[in-house]
Amino acid sequence: MCEPEWPQPGRERMIVPAPVGWYGTGMADPEPALFGKLDAGHVMMMGDNPALPRMPAAPKLLDFFRLRFSDLTGRHLLTSAARALAAGQHEKVVMACLLHDISNGCLVRTDHGYWGAQMIAPYVSEEIAWAVRYHQPLRYFADEAVGYAYPESYLRFFGADYVPPDYIRQDADMAKAHPWYMTSRLVTIYDTYFFDEMEAPDPEMFTDIIGRHFKEPEQGLGFDSSPSAHMWRSAIWPNNFL
Repeated sequence: MCEPEWPQPGRERMIVPAPVGWYGTGMADPEPALFGKLDAGHVMMMGDNPALPRMPAAPKLLDFFRLRFSDLTGRHLLTSAARALAAGQHEKVVMACLLHDISNGCLVRTDHGYWGAQMIAPYVSEEIAWAVRYHQPLRYFADEAVGYAYPESYLRFFGADYVPPDYIRQDADMAKAHPWYMTSRLVTIYDTYFFDEMEAPDPEMFTDIIGRHFKEPEQGLGFDSSPSAHMWRSAIWPNNFL
């Protein structure tokens, strides 16, 4: 017997924005109004949103680049990784560059290095996950000895008087004394900003590197019961009510 179609034809599926995206913006809490509309013709969004491209049943890393990452983030990651590859950097650095802003692209922006590292940790080496985590605090602090200056774009993003919070400074100091410091520092060096007119490299150029440094689960990202599977599922179905 065929499964019934859900939702039933004619029903509107309503999207409740995540609080992390609207707290502090002046936007009113949208939930009461949406709860008030629940009836036979209105249900909450669950499952595949027809406004988004449908993911494969067993999605791989590059499927997220193609189908879930914002255009700007996707180009940013591909360009950063391509620059590291062209400079002859070790593949672990290239892989870290390819993944460093993954949370920005499909999950959350705040503390993105920490979120991104947790998201990829079951699938990459400890060093690559560490580099992604600590690129976040390191990017705020110049290291002229290795060719890293404080990004000029940050003056525009945050203002010249911005001071990073204590946890960022403490983590940066710890990272500078760590044996893997340069792996993470190189991520900040190949981080490229304001490249809107640059054409994104073909994601397929990284297929072999991904194969060597990213353990693709047979069940697909999000369905392998790893400690971060729920994060990948949240990217697959970002508008689910629960």
